[in-house]
Amino acid sequence: MSVKSAKRALDILDLLAKHTNGLTIKNIGDKLELPQSSTFNLLKTLHSEGYVRQDSMKLYYLGEKLIPLGTSALESLDIHTVAKPYLADLMKAVKETVFMAMLSKDELVYIAKMDADRSIRTTAQPGYKKPIYCTGLGKTFLAFMPETEKNSLLNHITLEKITANTITDRSQLEEQLQLFQKQGYSIDDEENEEGLYCLAAPIFDSQRQLLAAVSVAGPKDRMLKQKETVITNLRDTAKLISNGMGYV
Repeated sequence: MSVKSAKRALDILDLLAKHTNGLTIKNIGDKLELPQSSTFNLLKTLHSEGYVRQDSMKLYYLGEKLIPLGTSALESLDIHTVAKPYLADLMKAVKETVFMAMLSKDELVYIAKMDADRSIRTTAQPGYKKPIYCTGLGKTFLAFMPETEKNSLLNHITLEKITANTITDRSQLEEQLQLFQKQGYSIDDEENEEGLYCLAAPIFDSQRQLLAAVSVAGPKDRMLKQKETVITNLRDTAKLISNGMGYV
């Protein structure tokens, strides 16, 4: 049985994680449908404990106390330890940004990022969440997870337009996912961030269950010039990490 105040506090932290530009008390209360008095008291406690911070414009953000907690959580994941050297090798081979992510309910959560010297700016960072239907990593989960699980997720996800390239037609998306499953990797062609092209591949565990996904992302023109090289290195890396997690 959940404790209402604890659940509300966690909902506030999740909400602030999605709104990195900050939110007011009213914003938070409205989005979570909470009374303003309850929102104020929860934020007051979270602020005093360092889990949220407030700027001069009265906007709330995630606080500095969450940083060591997030770092400890990442380090406690076996996959993070196993994958780290392979992700670094992949980044050096393709000279583009490398990511690794896991699924959290119906969203993607980034658990690792390796920046190359020429990495471009992106909103994706370890700990951040993104939709699964319009990212290369997310579409990898949809393409390789069991059909019933995929349908369950797509049944309650709203396919919102984020860029001009975002696919919002479910039948078109499912057709694409079938192709991705056959070819062994997924593509995000400027569907979540304009100018960003991403290739992603699945990682499996010892039970042959889909565990995580790894990706390479960069400017579209640069990525297309070395697409085949990226795909080869990406799939090799996913296989090495899978093997490290016991997949045969």
